[in-house]
Amino acid sequence: MLQTGGAFAQKLFFERVFDESLAQASYVVGDMETREVIVIDPKRDIDTYLEMAKANNLNITRVTETHIHADFLSGSRELVAATGAELLLSAEGGDDWQYEFAHTPLRAGSIINVGKIKLEVLHTPGHTPESITFLLTDPSVSNTPQKALTGDFIFVGDVGRPDLLEKAAGQEDTQEESARQLYRSIQNFLHLPDELEIWPGHGAGSFCGKTLSNIPQSTLKEEKLLNRAFQFKDDEAGFVKYILEDQPEPPNYFAVMKHLNKVDRPLLIEVPQHPKLMKDAFQQAQQNKLLIVDARNKEKVAAGYLPGSLHIEGNKTFSTLMGSLVDYTQQMVLVADNGKIEHLTRKLMRIGMDNIYGYIEDINSIGKPLQTTARVDIDTFKSIKDKDDVQVVDVRMTGEFADGHIAGAENVPLAALAENLDKISKDKKVIIHCQSGVRAAAAHSILRDHGFDNITVYSGGMNEWQEQENEVVK
Repeated sequence: MLQTGGAFAQKLFFERVFDESLAQASYVVGDMETREVIVIDPKRDIDTYLEMAKANNLNITRVTETHIHADFLSGSRELVAATGAELLLSAEGGDDWQYEFAHTPLRAGSIINVGKIKLEVLHTPGHTPESITFLLTDPSVSNTPQKALTGDFIFVGDVGRPDLLEKAAGQEDTQEESARQLYRSIQNFLHLPDELEIWPGHGAGSFCGKTLSNIPQSTLKEEKLLNRAFQFKDDEAGFVKYILEDQPEPPNYFAVMKHLNKVDRPLLIEVPQHPKLMKDAFQQAQQNKLLIVDARNKEKVAAGYLPGSLHIEGNKTFSTLMGSLVDYTQQMVLVADNGKIEHLTRKLMRIGMDNIYGYIEDINSIGKPLQTTARVDIDTFKSIKDKDDVQVVDVRMTGEFADGHIAGAENVPLAALAENLDKISKDKKVIIHCQSGVRAAAAHSILRDHGFDNITVYSGGMNEWQEQENEVVK
């Protein structure tokens, strides 16, 4: 689901567009008198911005980004191609972090005038070397900046993690120096007015930090009081230790996004429309070894699914799980209701996963025997989990597992499951669980495809386990 929310203040047009699936925010900012706007950090399905501009009689004259993104495929170039707008991008960060396609360079102190609305560029390295923040001034209100569009530099309740260059982009031995850069960027930022509004690039659910709030906007004064990362005055070493510990494992696809957002690539101006496959076309796709991705909810899939299909429920985590589990070169067929296909297509195009051959809706029409998922309820799970011939596998991330897990469970994170099949018993009854049941269902489909037949899912997961106040160990 996408949310938009905006405000009209004096001459300013200011609209936040929020993609819940990736917890990513983009902004449309401009002058209501001249009708000019700039779009900051656009997602790839750009029709949202085109429709907004048309509805408000606006002209998109510029497009920009706060940094080279790792968590989504930027739509900046698509939006420029569709509108003829000028593309402005950071030229900070050194030779290794320059965009490799045509653009107008931005540096610390650069000024972007959108009508009478002014955006001043601050270089705020740390999350990435080239990261920039935009200070927004509406002169009809004041000559002092009123808003900061901080991208992945400052979030509400957190700051952008400085370890992604090392963990996701393969830049060895960079996270400590990036953390020190981030510390200095924060200390410099603290000198700005307390009333400055903070409008970040992400909210809760993003992997670009560890304690992001679901509140869309804050002020510098509030962050000084409440943001843990702001509490290290004159203590760089303490900050570095704090900011690097307990960061979640980045999804596997982050490295792909870093690359594609930096280099020249094919553009996708419109949301693709994929064909509904008839029985013969689907069977041919299976013979050609296309990947079948079943995006229906876990209850429907448990009742019957096509053998060999990968189950990733089409909810808020669909994009992240697809990016973590599916090879970008793999062509796929989706299993989903007609009304869900566009929604799923948008989620996939936002991470650059465009290799969709088509979809089917009714798996029974294929005429092949279906498999079902063995499931246990919490009472049955309790009664058998400690038996010698039972293995309990928790497929959540290692950080989640460390924060609390069911006694006796073994941790094999979903994203690494296919590379750790030797940790799964073929002799015991294997019970898989996660937090809500979604990742466990995906793990079940992976294991069944690899020949494991003794797999059962406890779909209540940690949510149900903790709701009933059962013991959790660390």
